[in-house]
Amino acid sequence: MSQQSVLYDVPGPRQRRITLISSLVATVLLLVGAYFLIYQPLDDKGQFSLDLWGPLVDPSDENFSLVWERIGTGFKNTLMAAALAILSSLVVGTLLAMLRIQLKSLAQRRFTGLATPVSYLLRGLTWLLSAVTRICVEVFRGLPVVITIFFVARGFPEFGVTFDTLWYLVIGLTIYNSVVIAEILRSGMEGLPGGQSEAAAAIGLAPWQTTRMILLPQAFRIMLPALISQLVVVLKDTSLGFIISYEETLSIGKQIIGALDNPIQVYVVIAVLFIVVNYTLSKLAQYVQRRLSRGRKTAGTPAQNPPPAALMSQAEGGGMGGGV
Repeated sequence: MSQQSVLYDVPGPRQRRITLISSLVATVLLLVGAYFLIYQPLDDKGQFSLDLWGPLVDPSDENFSLVWERIGTGFKNTLMAAALAILSSLVVGTLLAMLRIQLKSLAQRRFTGLATPVSYLLRGLTWLLSAVTRICVEVFRGLPVVITIFFVARGFPEFGVTFDTLWYLVIGLTIYNSVVIAEILRSGMEGLPGGQSEAAAAIGLAPWQTTRMILLPQAFRIMLPALISQLVVVLKDTSLGFIISYEETLSIGKQIIGALDNPIQVYVVIAVLFIVVNYTLSKLAQYVQRRLSRGRKTAGTPAQNPPPAALMSQAEGGGMGGGV
């Protein structure tokens, strides 16, 4: 019996016909609603005219090359900021997750082999670091990312530290997304069976070796969908660079709208660009997850033990006797 038939009854011919007819009716109603509620109002206002779409779709338009040159510049800046923020968020988030796991492990130790003052000092220091990291995670995870970017861009120059606007955006995105990634990985590591850490300790691995070699790789594999979703969020959050005058795709789109007065058309094109990139990231995540699952299944398949020498000799002897 298949798992599908256990979860629910397999629909019969009548139910399949009802489902098909319902789907067709719903599709027709959606198309009719889209025509009367979306297409017709936009068409009445001339939103499908070539005057508005020409700079984006007609190569013969005088503004076509300039518009796409500006969109290309903004999209390149968006991808650059996203790539740097994703890389730094993964690195910082991974280190923060490992630190929190190590502090939790140290908090359970009594340091009985040390002098009493030293033992209390280490336990107090462990508690203090745990509290500081917990507060940082809760604060930066609770702040809207736009406020984080704003304070980074305004706060660093107050201390005499100036960067290009790209790095203000990257630092702001990293602060927010690294704590989110750290919590994803930490929950993934803490959700693993406790016997794995106990087995690692039994063979002499230190806590940090257990985290780095056993827990962290599994957490990455298990939490990969959530990680990819957060990386997509990083890409979309680069559009908040407009508050610090960073010329990313959305900011340049506003400049084009100011010159050509075609907001719907420009935002549709920008939305399509973001959808294509995010869809590519989702498909990449599915591919990586399938490869990891396939590798895990292959690694879990027990190897066939070779037949003992005695059985082999008997088989060879039987074969020779049968031949005679």
